[in-house]
Amino acid sequence: MRTTVGIIGAGPAGLLLARLLHNAGIDSVVLESRDRAYVERRQRAGILEQGTVDVLREAGAGERMDREGLRHDGIELRFARRRHRVDFPALTGGRSVMVYAQTEVCKDLIALQLKEGGPLLFETEALAVEGAETDRPRVRFRRGGAEEGAEDVLECDYVVGCDGFWGVARSAVPDGRTFERTYPFGWLGILADVAPSHDELVYARHDRGFALLSMRSPSVSRLYLQVPADTDADSWSDEQIWDELERRFETDDDWTLRRGPITQKSVTPMRSYVHEPMRHGRLFLAGDAAHIVPPTGAKGLNLAVGDVVTLARALAHRTATGSDDLLDAYSATCLRRVWQAERFSYDMTTLLHSAPGATPFEDRLQLARLDRIASSRAAETDLAEAYTGFPIG
Repeated sequence: MRTTVGIIGAGPAGLLLARLLHNAGIDSVVLESRDRAYVERRQRAGILEQGTVDVLREAGAGERMDREGLRHDGIELRFARRRHRVDFPALTGGRSVMVYAQTEVCKDLIALQLKEGGPLLFETEALAVEGAETDRPRVRFRRGGAEEGAEDVLECDYVVGCDGFWGVARSAVPDGRTFERTYPFGWLGILADVAPSHDELVYARHDRGFALLSMRSPSVSRLYLQVPADTDADSWSDEQIWDELERRFETDDDWTLRRGPITQKSVTPMRSYVHEPMRHGRLFLAGDAAHIVPPTGAKGLNLAVGDVVTLARALAHRTATGSDDLLDAYSATCLRRVWQAERFSYDMTTLLHSAPGATPFEDRLQLARLDRIASSRAAETDLAEAYTGFPIG
C-alpha cells in the first residue's frame, strides 16, 4: 500500500487529521487496531473548547454537534459551601465551550471518512514504524484475521502517530526528553440515567476531596469523585457514591442532587506527561502519543485537535509551496500550547483536590486561591481564557 500520510490510530486526533487532509486534497490511510464499535463507544472527554468547535464546523463535521451538543457559557466553582459562577462570554469576548462526547465526535468523523475520505482500516494493528529518518517511512501492520506472522506494509511520505501513550509510534522515537508527574489520587467516574442537577459543570473543592458534576445529554449525568489512586470502582456501592457526591456538593442554599440508576463506573488515573520533541524525521506524534494531562482542565481532546490542525496546515503548506518551514516548526509550535495546557491542568488539579497529608496551611491556601478567583475579575478572566481554549498555532 502507498499513501502520502499514514495515520496510526482512529481516535478523534487521527480521524480529524484524515478529514483535514482530505479537505486539503492530501491522501491518507488510517490504521486502527480496534473494531468500529469499540472506537465509537470508547468513553473519554466530553468538553470541546471554542477552537475545537470552530474546527469541527469548518471541517464539515459540526452538523450533529450543533444540533445535539450542549453549549455552556460558564462553570460553577463550589468551596466552603459557597457557589461562584464563572461567566465565559463576559470574560473572554464571547467564547464558550460545548458538551459533546468524544464518542459522538468519533461517530461523526468515521461516517465522513467512510463516505468521502481515504481508507479507514479497522482491526488493523500497526506493528512498527520504520525508516522515519528517510524520505520513504513505512508502517508494518497486520489485518484482523490474518494468519500469525502475515504482515503488510504501508509506504508513506509521512507517518503520524495518533495511537496513544502505549502505541508503536512513540516507541519509534529513539531519543528526546520526557516530563512526567503522577498524582496519588484518581477519579471514580459514573454515568447515570438521570437529568443533570445543574445546567453547567460544577467543580467542587471539599475537605473530603474533589467532585465534578458534568453531563452527556439532558437525560444522562456524568459525575466524578476524587478517590485514592488504587481504588477498585466495584468497592463503592451506588448508594455510597450518591451519598458522597451529596456531601461534596453541599451548599448553604436549597440546591439538591438528583439521583438515578448508575449504568457505568470506573476509575481514571491522574497524570501529566510530555514528550519532547513531538517529531522524529518524518514521524510526527499527536495527542496522547505526545502528551497527557489530568482531566481537571478538560484539555486532552482539545490538545489533540490543536496538534492535528497545526500538522494539517504544515502539510498543506508543504504541498502548496514545497517549503518544510511549518513542518520543521511543528513540535515547537505545538509544545507552546501543550505546556500552557499542562500548566492550567496542574493549577486546576492542585486548586481543587485534597492531597494526601495536606496541612491546614495548604488547605487555607486552596481556599484563598478560590476566593481570589471569586473576587478578582483578573484572576477569573485568566481561568476563563484558559478553560475556553488557548489559540492554535
